[in-house]
Amino acid sequence: MLRFLCKLRESEIIEPLIPSIKACLIHRHSYVRKNAALAVYHIHKYFGSSLIPDGAELMGRFISAETELGSRRNAFLMLFNEAEELAIEFLRENAESLENFGDGFALLVLELTRKVCRREPIQKSRFVRFLFQLIISPSAAVSYEAAWTLASLSSAPTAIRAAASTYTALLWTQSDNNVKLIVLERLAEMKERHMRVLSEVLMDMLRALSSPNVEICKRTLEIALDLVSPRNIEEVIQVFKREVIRTRECDMENKSKYRTMLIKSIHKCAIKFPDIAGSVVHNLMDFLGADGANDVIIFVRSIIQQYPSLRVEIVERLLVSFRDIVASSVLATALWILGEYIESAELLENGFEHILANVGEWSTVLKVARGEWIDTFSQSNVTIGSKPVVLPDGTSLQSLISAGDIFLGTVAAGALAKLACKTVETHGPYARISKKHQSSALVVCCYIAQLAGRSSKSDSLSEVLQMTNTASADSLERLGVFANLLLNPTEPALHDAFLVDSKLSFSHYLEHAQSEKVSCSDTSEVQAHAQADDLISWRQLRPSAVTGVDLELCDERDLMRATGMSTANDTFGLCLSHVYQLSGFADPVYAEASVTVHDYDIVLDILIVNRTQSTLTNLAVELATMGDLKLVERPQSLTVGPLDHRSIRANIKVSSTETGHIFGTVVYEKSSTAEKAYINLNNIHLDIMDYIRPATCSDQVFRHMWSEFEWENKVAISTNIQSLHEFLEHIVASTNMCCLTPKSSLGGVSSFLAANLYAKSIFNEDALVNVSVEKKDDADGRLSGYI
Repeated sequence: MLRFLCKLRESEIIEPLIPSIKACLIHRHSYVRKNAALAVYHIHKYFGSSLIPDGAELMGRFISAETELGSRRNAFLMLFNEAEELAIEFLRENAESLENFGDGFALLVLELTRKVCRREPIQKSRFVRFLFQLIISPSAAVSYEAAWTLASLSSAPTAIRAAASTYTALLWTQSDNNVKLIVLERLAEMKERHMRVLSEVLMDMLRALSSPNVEICKRTLEIALDLVSPRNIEEVIQVFKREVIRTRECDMENKSKYRTMLIKSIHKCAIKFPDIAGSVVHNLMDFLGADGANDVIIFVRSIIQQYPSLRVEIVERLLVSFRDIVASSVLATALWILGEYIESAELLENGFEHILANVGEWSTVLKVARGEWIDTFSQSNVTIGSKPVVLPDGTSLQSLISAGDIFLGTVAAGALAKLACKTVETHGPYARISKKHQSSALVVCCYIAQLAGRSSKSDSLSEVLQMTNTASADSLERLGVFANLLLNPTEPALHDAFLVDSKLSFSHYLEHAQSEKVSCSDTSEVQAHAQADDLISWRQLRPSAVTGVDLELCDERDLMRATGMSTANDTFGLCLSHVYQLSGFADPVYAEASVTVHDYDIVLDILIVNRTQSTLTNLAVELATMGDLKLVERPQSLTVGPLDHRSIRANIKVSSTETGHIFGTVVYEKSSTAEKAYINLNNIHLDIMDYIRPATCSDQVFRHMWSEFEWENKVAISTNIQSLHEFLEHIVASTNMCCLTPKSSLGGVSSFLAANLYAKSIFNEDALVNVSVEKKDDADGRLSGYI
């Protein structure tokens, strides 16, 4: 009965029952008292002091004597909404026992704190004590809300430190992955304004890496990398190294993906803090034969160029691990590193012999080089598949070359040619070891060329083998350059281009990549500033009575205004670009809609204007959808007065990135005639571009996705634009994508342009685009090509 009275709005029915409701406040059963307090609250809320004039005082006495948690919570809910000062006074008197009042009561206290402090920021000091008490609550919900409230109301270091500690404790005490992701988002928000304070709890935050969920680990690493400093870099690297080792020992799901993230994180730390590069590179090289080896070898390639003091150690370690490498791309990079960075006489001989031994059995190499064809494919018994086959002697390089990987064979020949030329520089052109290395490298060049020619002509190879083994003209041309270099090792032009320019180009590439990252971070960290005439309250000019934490809390509002942190992003211009006119200006009812896309939801804010002198009753906007759209909330009917206007909101659910349409009708009745009238509305076209967001990825990931995805659409170019760069900018703007090709690669004067574009949808779908455009002189300067 008491719960039913909460819903009644007829004072004539409720008034005779007031004495009975008050009597229920002292009932012996707590369930009755709890609902009686709720009934008093609703009666006082909707009828004011006309039915229960002493409602606030009645609840004040009730809450002081009540011991049951639910009853006390409902009484405080009444005071919270109807008698705020009494609620605050009760909190002050019972501050010591606040943690014993239950979770529901604590959440109400936090809601009261936010309500009062946002309305009157000067009141923050009255609630600081309550917040610090609730932040250590054993309830996860209460401690989370208290931490969020404290961080949103105060920027004092003490408050931020307490909130951050609470968040990190929730990360490794809660088992729900959704809770962890929400907490990580809160930490990411705090990081933008309080990076220095948040770095103090970084090690506690990294305990979340023990989660088996890869998304949680990924978000944790993203936040942690921005918080790494010289003070904690050693500890962070130790955690990363321990996690990398754990991925090899445990049966974690998606462990290869997690290991790749860890390797990339270590790489970023090594670039940011050079002192730790030597301590991590050797540990990572243990994974050259496992999943994620490509990321490891790229990391090794960067470190060996950036830190010359580590080159000898890295080269020696790479020679030891060379036989463990099984992936063709990793082997190619390793061969390039050995050819470029081996310098000492001892390593020249060891490195040359090591690569030569892995190319193949020398007797077979000689016979093939002379033109005596041997069916290396049947002898090697190699199967072409997704994973390279390692021969019984452990030589993966030999198996791949025998299987027809001509590009890898060309890279191996190039590495041997570089080492042979360096041997000539070190020992002289007439030394025995120099002649030996030159002749051996020449034999390997001939061996690879013979394999290339035979594999391209063989009719017995399978279709897959033919595709993977077709020798490109570029590989054969490079083999000819290697042979010319070996026969003329002192030729200045060839020597400089082959032994000097390659390393120099790689150095420029690393510098450019680093500058691109710095420029991107600089543009993303631009912050708003306050206006020049905004007032700032100076602490030194305040009365001396205000001190301590209270002072910091009061200063926070002015500090945020001074730094521009409280300035919201202006989205008014963006909203105007999505306003659709639904009816004409001459129609009796004018309607227009503002469309806002929130991830999986579309919100329609419809403005209805009555342009007549009559009152329109039962006016409704009837909507229907076409495509993968579903109307969740239908607009309510309403009455619009003469020349008046109303706003209606409708929610639509999106289930895919397919293009959709929204159409509908306005139905209304004139109050004078009660006749129904209809106005057909213009369609709202929802384009796929509304769901696309620019995104970035590495070149390796882009190439992997391009080869993996099956669906592809090739569109011929037909445009009046005559500038290559202007056309690319037009495509990027029209498709709402990000250009992955560096600007430096697109510079200069050329008649051809190729660029890769990438974006992700709100449903986490990938969109890949390659633009290949050519400007032909014989076509009056018009552009041709494909997207």
